[in-house]
Amino acid sequence: MLLSPAPPPSSITKPPMLLLSPRPTFLYTTTSASKIPTLRQPWKPLPILSHFPTSRKPPQKLLPTVPYFPIVSVGSGGGSSGGGGLSNWWGRWSGDGDDDDNNENENEDENSHIKRVLFYVLLSSLCFAFLFQSASRAYAIASGTENSTTDEEVIWEVKGGKRTKLIPDHFRDVFVVPPVTWAWWPSPSSSKASSTLSFGDIIPNMWVQCRELFMRLMLPEGFPNSVTSDYLEYSLWRGVQGIAAQVSGVLATQSLLYAVGLGKGAIPTAAAVNWVLKDGIGYLSKIFLSKFGRHFDVNPKGWRLFADFMENAAFGMEILTPAFPHLFVSIGAAAGAGRSAAALIQAATRSCFYAGFAAQRNFAEVIAKGEAQGMVSKSIGIMLGIALANCIQSSTPLALATFAVVTGVHMFCNLKSYQSIQLRTLNPYRASLVFGEYLLSGLIPSVKEVNDEEPFFPAFPLLSLKPAGKAEEHRVLSTEAKDAAATIEQRLMLGSKLSDIVKNRADAHSLLHLYTNQGYILTHHHGKFCVILKDICTPQDMLKSMFHVSYLYWLEKNVGLKSISTNDDCTPGGLLQISLEYVEREFNHAKHDGEVAGWVTDSLVARPLPHRIRVDS
Repeated sequence: MLLSPAPPPSSITKPPMLLLSPRPTFLYTTTSASKIPTLRQPWKPLPILSHFPTSRKPPQKLLPTVPYFPIVSVGSGGGSSGGGGLSNWWGRWSGDGDDDDNNENENEDENSHIKRVLFYVLLSSLCFAFLFQSASRAYAIASGTENSTTDEEVIWEVKGGKRTKLIPDHFRDVFVVPPVTWAWWPSPSSSKASSTLSFGDIIPNMWVQCRELFMRLMLPEGFPNSVTSDYLEYSLWRGVQGIAAQVSGVLATQSLLYAVGLGKGAIPTAAAVNWVLKDGIGYLSKIFLSKFGRHFDVNPKGWRLFADFMENAAFGMEILTPAFPHLFVSIGAAAGAGRSAAALIQAATRSCFYAGFAAQRNFAEVIAKGEAQGMVSKSIGIMLGIALANCIQSSTPLALATFAVVTGVHMFCNLKSYQSIQLRTLNPYRASLVFGEYLLSGLIPSVKEVNDEEPFFPAFPLLSLKPAGKAEEHRVLSTEAKDAAATIEQRLMLGSKLSDIVKNRADAHSLLHLYTNQGYILTHHHGKFCVILKDICTPQDMLKSMFHVSYLYWLEKNVGLKSISTNDDCTPGGLLQISLEYVEREFNHAKHDGEVAGWVTDSLVARPLPHRIRVDS
């Protein structure tokens, strides 16, 4: 609402025009800079209320004038209900706010609008730069892949699992590592003389560096080419079972401490004596079990599974000790004996597995990395075991329930890890399976197929747990070959005693004459395949005897030839003479085909009876 004040005094030639609002808060005067007089006069009070019409509202408080500002018309709207006053950074920066804050001139409104536009442009530019960086990186990778064969020659230096790019330096006639430059995003047209590293590549590069560090610490150098294909799966399952075993160990140790009297005021000396006595009796099992070490190489999977079962049984006995504290030494000694025996078998069979994994004869490195993986699993298992032990404390039923679950996980992971192992050496069962299939079809089965078929305990048919092999489109093994291997495993007598088989001089003379140039003697005796070993017998001769046994079984099963007598079988046309002639002709062919299929055919992994004969010429 425009109101005209009273006429000013005559000393002021051009009175200013006043702009009043129905709800004025501020009063501004509008004077042009060029019209301000040199001698400035102070403002006089406004006229009294009677000077204005009676219908008008009473005047509001007027503030001093603000020079050099244009007229601003203030609207009548709610001021305090708006969101964002002077405390709002966006309002202060862009000019938005409540009604009081919006009392700015037109130039400030225009500046605020420019600021908002600049902010939106900056935000859009950042988003576009991020999208352009991602697209440029993908295009640069694609362009580098497409032009790698057409542009300059690029060579990758491989060290373990790390690949380093090398580019040719034509001036010095060498290959060099390109220098690294920084950019916001890689350019697809950048020169190959330098390697561009963008800020968006920092996190991926850190991930790559961490992964390479982990591989250098946990995996053999040159992985996966330096080990066999079954190494990774075995290591993963062994890592999980190692955690479960360590959890069981922590629970068992806590139970032993409670049983020995921890927290009940037990005498420290008596507790220490009982603990040492328990361990001392348990260590004796290692000494007595070492005599069976010659059998661990023949069937390492079955022995290792048996060792894991003994270890879990020992843990279970130790967890039961708080319920029978008066039998602490007896139960602890029995559990210690089981754990010591399990540790011996595990250490012996572990070498067989690692030797099979070493594709480049890097036995020591594979063993070292396996130990490092075991330490990681044990560390994780200790932390989990401590957490569970704090929850269980001295409750024996709760400890047994937890132990049952952990043991189930432990045994399942053990079973899966042993199923993944592909042993390439030939023991009597695997040799019978390979040679039996060769005699039936003329084909050598693959390493994986034979390992999937081999039971963990070939000598005990009722306990024969076979790995769950995956169905394949082209399977070689036949049912006849499987039956032959199982039968030969039961009927084979490797390292028989000559005096137990030969009862007369004629039979002995016939056998010695027939096998003059061989390192073994093979004959039938009471339905058994008896292999007598000479003192000059080598592992190669034992493998040859297994091929001979397989052919004898094939003649018996498919041709119907039966043994008449030892003397008659050794004559021309006899069973032993015919079979030996075939073995001399075909063994080298079968051996060569086995090497092509991936088998180690230079020896037979067996532990025959300790009987040898020496023939003096």
